[in-house]
Amino acid sequence: MSAGEDDNVYSRPVSPTETWFLVYPESVPGVIQIVIEGAGHIGHDELVRAVEAASEACPGARLTRQGMTWVDSGVAPVVRVLPGDRVDRHTFAGAAELHSPLMGKDGGPTCELLLLTDPECDTLIVRAFHGVMDGQGVRTWAEDIFRVLRGEDPVGAPSRITENELIERAGAPQERDVTPDLDWPSALGARPQGRHDFFWRRRTVDGAHPALVAKIACAVTQACGLRTGRFLVPVDLRRYLPGIRSTGNLTNNPLYEVRGDAGWEQAQEKLLSILSTGQDLAARVDPSLPGQNLTELHQQIMGLDAYSAQKGCYSSLATLSHMGRVAPAAFSTSSFHATTVYSLPNSGPLGPPEINAVEFGDRTEITIGWYDGAQTPERAEALLDRIEEALSPRAHREWDRNRTERALDRQGTAVDQFRRQVSLTPGAIALTGPEGEVTFRELDRRADAVAVALLDRGIGRDDVVGLLAGRTVAAMAAIWGVLKAGAAYLPLDPQQPDDRLAGLVADAGATVCLAEHVHAERRFTPDSGCDVVVLETLEPSERRPEGVEVRPEDLAYVIYTSGSTGRPKGVEIEHRQLATFISWATRVYGVDSTTRFPLFTSLAFDLSNTAIFLPVLAGGSIALVPDEPNHVVLRDMLESSGANALKLTPTHLDLIGRLGLRPAGFRAVIAGGELLRGAVADRAQQLFGPQCGIFNEYGPTETTIGCMTRRFDPDHDADLPSVPIGVPTDNTRIHLIGGDGRHVAPGEVGEMYLAGDQLARGYRGRPDLVRERFTALADGTRVYRSGDLARMLESGELESVGRNDEQVKVLGYRVEPAEVAKALEEHPAVATAFVTGLVRPGTTGKVLCAFVVLRAEATVDELTDHVAGRLPRYMVPATTTVVAELPRTVNEKVDVAALPLPFTGPQADAAAAEAKARGEVEEAVAKIWARVLAVDVNRLAAGADFHRLGGDSATLLAMLAAVSDEVVGSRREREFMAALPAILRQPTLAKVSEIAEHTRDGQGATDG
Repeated sequence: MSAGEDDNVYSRPVSPTETWFLVYPESVPGVIQIVIEGAGHIGHDELVRAVEAASEACPGARLTRQGMTWVDSGVAPVVRVLPGDRVDRHTFAGAAELHSPLMGKDGGPTCELLLLTDPECDTLIVRAFHGVMDGQGVRTWAEDIFRVLRGEDPVGAPSRITENELIERAGAPQERDVTPDLDWPSALGARPQGRHDFFWRRRTVDGAHPALVAKIACAVTQACGLRTGRFLVPVDLRRYLPGIRSTGNLTNNPLYEVRGDAGWEQAQEKLLSILSTGQDLAARVDPSLPGQNLTELHQQIMGLDAYSAQKGCYSSLATLSHMGRVAPAAFSTSSFHATTVYSLPNSGPLGPPEINAVEFGDRTEITIGWYDGAQTPERAEALLDRIEEALSPRAHREWDRNRTERALDRQGTAVDQFRRQVSLTPGAIALTGPEGEVTFRELDRRADAVAVALLDRGIGRDDVVGLLAGRTVAAMAAIWGVLKAGAAYLPLDPQQPDDRLAGLVADAGATVCLAEHVHAERRFTPDSGCDVVVLETLEPSERRPEGVEVRPEDLAYVIYTSGSTGRPKGVEIEHRQLATFISWATRVYGVDSTTRFPLFTSLAFDLSNTAIFLPVLAGGSIALVPDEPNHVVLRDMLESSGANALKLTPTHLDLIGRLGLRPAGFRAVIAGGELLRGAVADRAQQLFGPQCGIFNEYGPTETTIGCMTRRFDPDHDADLPSVPIGVPTDNTRIHLIGGDGRHVAPGEVGEMYLAGDQLARGYRGRPDLVRERFTALADGTRVYRSGDLARMLESGELESVGRNDEQVKVLGYRVEPAEVAKALEEHPAVATAFVTGLVRPGTTGKVLCAFVVLRAEATVDELTDHVAGRLPRYMVPATTTVVAELPRTVNEKVDVAALPLPFTGPQADAAAAEAKARGEVEEAVAKIWARVLAVDVNRLAAGADFHRLGGDSATLLAMLAAVSDEVVGSRREREFMAALPAILRQPTLAKVSEIAEHTRDGQGATDG
């Protein structure tokens, strides 16, 4: 038990290591400084209270010296507030406070905090005299400060153990003479003569790096051109007594030598040998040091220090200190999110430069400290370059195809471009479809009517306006009207349940919603209220929206995607991002005044924005397709609408290839939203002809429609499992990052981090998700973590290789299975649910499969109806299987491999018995089902449900097209498809066969 441990007042003797710091010269502060930068603010008063509480729990922060004893003064360290703009975060110039000593001759405070305030964010610097704390001690105290700021109890560090006691308890090996010879140069050259300030340089490197100290040691040795490099490596001795919580100096500095011609693996082996043989315990400071006369000791040290400075000789090349791995949450609060943590090194008498490392999140902070002199800072930067190259090679960080800077071909926002086009071609056709042709002049007048109505209701810049409409003239006018009013539109899919739509409107904060009259009576707005404006009541007039300036930074639209937390998230896209995409895509896809895109996908799917914006802004036109796609609608669209460019998902492209359609005159077909297989692209090339470019486009909603593309090459891509996604678009950059946060080498798989001018503003009202998904690289580049995996091919292009999470793509929509599971668990009979994407036998695409544990009786149909009433159609599971329990792995995750196969359908024996009694039509339909679903025809009973066998919307259309062609016949095809609502309500083999038979016999389609 250490001295004073029975006393009420915390105290402990000054240890040998701590004695060393007491004899520092006044010119050397000897202060440990941890810098915590973040987004947001730390209130001064709250910080003062947190420091008081944390210092009560960690009394080592309140020490003052009485003789050779540290005693708790009972006074919490002060918080000094400084203007944030005084400090350069790279050179740390401008803050004398960082060079000021603590404690001093009068035995004053040994710790303090500097709060650097800035209008955008704060920075906190925690300072402690090295005589009372080591780096781990400062971190322990700082983490408790943030616990209190978060409203948690501090853990505390009450132990009074000293290094002597710890070494004795740990059973130190035989002590050796480890006093280093003063015959080593420093990594940055000799200390300049005379008084010179200490300086720091910092470098941020992407990724966490195993064997970090060994890699830095090798890099420094090689940079200095030495055969052998010697280093001091501070080691926290707390590792010998787990559970010890002390802020005191419990660190020894063993010598560590590495060979300059060896790899980091050998250097790491040497370091592990030092640690495993207890050499860190043996490398102790002379235990008799506290008993020596401090004045005499000071004079001796100063003499040696003067000799060291004069000769340029030190104990080692550098001191390498690794503070460990820091989680951002440890230094964050509800109002302040830590963006990085690093330490500012110091160097004492006889000491060489110090290189500190902190692994923060998925980045590594490296700081160097030494005395300022002629060209010393430049040498420090050069050394940091060598260290960075060793940890993160430039060849991995830089990609020739990322040099995408290009001035926009089309100037101004989409609104500017629309106005310009209207003035150029007022009488040209902008829209075609069942409602007839609409000119640019008419579309503009109708848009103005919408804009005026919104402005009259106080709608303006960055307001969000809901839009519940189909693919109609009114919808197109509404989009341009919202944008002309300076607001942003929120597209709402009429196919989605009212409750979900109301949730989206509420989440977006929309106070006005535009709706077509067929939807005006639906309960799609929140109970809190939202003014619903019926589009058909807005008649064009002579009024024009006045005084509205649409700026690049203004919000253009908000589109919701599925959320992993069970809550959809609204992606905010600004005009600058939309304009960047428009400029690039118009050029690459050859869009001009003769281009016509069909619009046949939901406005709430950002894939539709290609058709909405590109042709109109180039003077071309849009062919509106209001009906839900089926093979009849698709045939009319491709063969009769005059369309010559097309944007769709690979699933729909595959469907078109299998429907026997004969499109003509197409120039560009763009597939996006899913993986594009080579065989599908090849069939499309043959179908649309050699003059038509088949493009594989990649781009999450968060990167504005599309940020990479690749034209299909029939000579090289036809046999590929997936067509490469190509190279970045103009002003876009792609970085491949491994799971450890490091840039991967060419050919290795990494997650795509997307950067550039098309990155979304963020998620509406979700700062937590913005921090999680929109992050920054080490060089400060803002990036979006896509979750999509890719590798670089020898051609320099990227190939998509799947996801790094559980997200599933369904018809191009990104679905988070957790959101579907949450909806299932809202049913009173469901105890727990699990949803995953599984590959349907005989296919390559995944479908959503649900597994539920029930607490009360419920049928699968009831559960399916329950989900369908809450989620979009594409999020309803293809299969739902009731299980007694969800199997778990040792990590308590659901063991997907142990779940029952969901694509089993009815029992084979019962189905086989029914199969013998099938009529001609049912047998023909069953064979089509077996072919489309890749199942055994003898397993198909009359009650077999198409969706529960793994069918999705695309395969359903393929099945119906085949039944139309092979069973019903072309003359009765439209009558058969008129029964689509009945089939959707009851997609069984019996129902489809019944409708097919009635239609084929000329009796008309049944209404079910």
